[in-house]
Amino acid sequence: MIYNDTPPLTPPSEFIVKVQDINDNPPEFLHGPYYANVPEMSNVGTSVMQVTATDADDPTYGNSARLVYSILQGQPYFSVESQTGIIRTALPNMDREARQEYDVVIQAKDMGGHMGGLSGTTEVKITLTDVNDNPPKFPQSVYAMSVSEDRVPGEEVGRLKAKDPDLGDNGLVTYSLLDGDGMGVFELSTDSETREAVIKLKKHVDYETKRMYTLKVEGSNPHIDPRFMSWGPYKDEATIKISVEDADEPPVFVAPSYTFEVEENAPEGTVVGRVHAKDTDVANNPVRYMIPRYTDVEQFFNINSEDGLITTTRPMDRETQPWHNISVSATEIGHHQDTKVRVNIKIKDMNDNAPEFATNNEVLMCDTVAPGKMIETVSAVDKDEMAHRQHFTFSLAPEVAHNNNFSLKDNRDSTASIYVLRKGFSRLTQDVYFLPIEINDNGLPALSSTNTLTIRVCSCDSRDTILSCNVEPYVLPAGLSTGALIAILACIVILLAIVVLFVALRRQKKEPLIVFEEEDIRENIITYDDEGGGEEDTEAFDIATLQNPDGANGFLPRKDMKPELQCPLRPGMGHPAPNSVDVDDFIKTRIAEADCDPTAPPYDSIQIYGYEGRGSLAGSLSSLESVTTESDLDYDYLQSWGPRFRKLADLYGTKDCPLFDADEAEDS
Repeated sequence: MIYNDTPPLTPPSEFIVKVQDINDNPPEFLHGPYYANVPEMSNVGTSVMQVTATDADDPTYGNSARLVYSILQGQPYFSVESQTGIIRTALPNMDREARQEYDVVIQAKDMGGHMGGLSGTTEVKITLTDVNDNPPKFPQSVYAMSVSEDRVPGEEVGRLKAKDPDLGDNGLVTYSLLDGDGMGVFELSTDSETREAVIKLKKHVDYETKRMYTLKVEGSNPHIDPRFMSWGPYKDEATIKISVEDADEPPVFVAPSYTFEVEENAPEGTVVGRVHAKDTDVANNPVRYMIPRYTDVEQFFNINSEDGLITTTRPMDRETQPWHNISVSATEIGHHQDTKVRVNIKIKDMNDNAPEFATNNEVLMCDTVAPGKMIETVSAVDKDEMAHRQHFTFSLAPEVAHNNNFSLKDNRDSTASIYVLRKGFSRLTQDVYFLPIEINDNGLPALSSTNTLTIRVCSCDSRDTILSCNVEPYVLPAGLSTGALIAILACIVILLAIVVLFVALRRQKKEPLIVFEEEDIRENIITYDDEGGGEEDTEAFDIATLQNPDGANGFLPRKDMKPELQCPLRPGMGHPAPNSVDVDDFIKTRIAEADCDPTAPPYDSIQIYGYEGRGSLAGSLSSLESVTTESDLDYDYLQSWGPRFRKLADLYGTKDCPLFDADEAEDS
């Protein structure tokens, strides 16, 4: 519309402009390229697939969007309907085995296919699928095979295969023997991987008896398409000629392996079984048998060298070794070739082992357990072969069948439950109970055993949680806590360690008990049990330790252990000096202390001399020197003391006796 400033002469008008379509868009196949399959040998006109093209032009105006289909490539095998785009077969008997794939080009043209129309194309790859239209065919009508007379049954003689160009099940071929004099000697099977017919030896062949066999084999398709039945027959035949070759062969066992059984604990000489090998040559020489000892190291078995009869050499235990795998060697007399065969011997189980507990764990029971409570479920095992019919029964041993503590209930499922009969178990009275249980099996013959179940009484809290199962001393009060018990036990251990240490120190080599200080020996008290002289073994000690420790100056030359608990001197008691020479006053003071204070131990020491030695540098300490001093004592009474005092009686009994030197007396 056009506007200006002058007033309009006529009212405004509205115009609608319609754009007229022209053919400016070619047809397009949106889903190409296409792939299709069609069975081979399909009839003419069999639909393969439909292709569709689109045109962006206005289909309501003229012929711009009116499409027409045509085939540019793929003739004369296929055609396409011009209006629908359906592709169909155009030739009969298209064979997949001759050609499997076809590339077809389809064109779509607008303007109804007239001159000046636009076009678009697409490719269609058509594959012929297989049908069973070909029978199997053997490449040869006669096959020649050979077999040596030393072959054993089951060995392969030869193979053959019928060709079938079809695929999958359509090309599957099965084989069978139709006729021939070798029907009973040979057998036929099919290799599942290669689809070949395999001819195997069924029986031994003997060159000296028959040297040629003939077989007729048929190969056929198991899956036949009825549409092509007239094209048959879908089978083929071939003849096999098998020649037997001569061979100097070793003996051959009649079986590839042997399996025998023998009862457990069977006596020596029990027959296990028989193996048999024979010489297939014309000479038919005798065969001898033996067991290579490396296969039967412990020599459980013997074999009769002439007839191959295997026997036992001793009773055998299945629980020790359930199977014995040995080899038997057969040798032809006069030849060095031998043949070995595997012999597996199973030891049959006998019920020769009594049942026993499955586990030997202790049963922990709270001392507060209530009567009637189950405390344990026991089960059993048997070393004999476990069969599904094996069953165990449980009962208390006769000696405890009427006890007042525990009872047993057989659950009839090879388990038993233990129940408490009373309450009031005390660890202080008895902390462990031994419950003998008798277990029986149902074998033939039935066996039984008595197993002891250990039940330990433990301390538990209010929730039946076990606190301790150790034996507690009877003197401990019931209210002591665990910490107090541990402290007491620790003290006991420390005291025991001190005692052991003290005993160990006492057993060490004795050290001199006197520490001489400036040759001061004034406080030594020595008792002589024997005569002698010298100081080589004199281990006298300082008796200063006899003094009250409170009065000592801290110097303790004696090496004895002193008690730590000391009692002070009573008032009025004197404190003699450590090195006092007034022994009489010192002893009287100590006697008074011992009489008045019962806690003061008397640390009296007596040193016994069993040997004094020779060559003493300190001179003689013998009391024999007293004979040189004047004395008013009468020693005649020594004569009546017996022979042990005769020496002293001779020395002191008379005044006229000559004087002896002290060292000489000691040496005597």
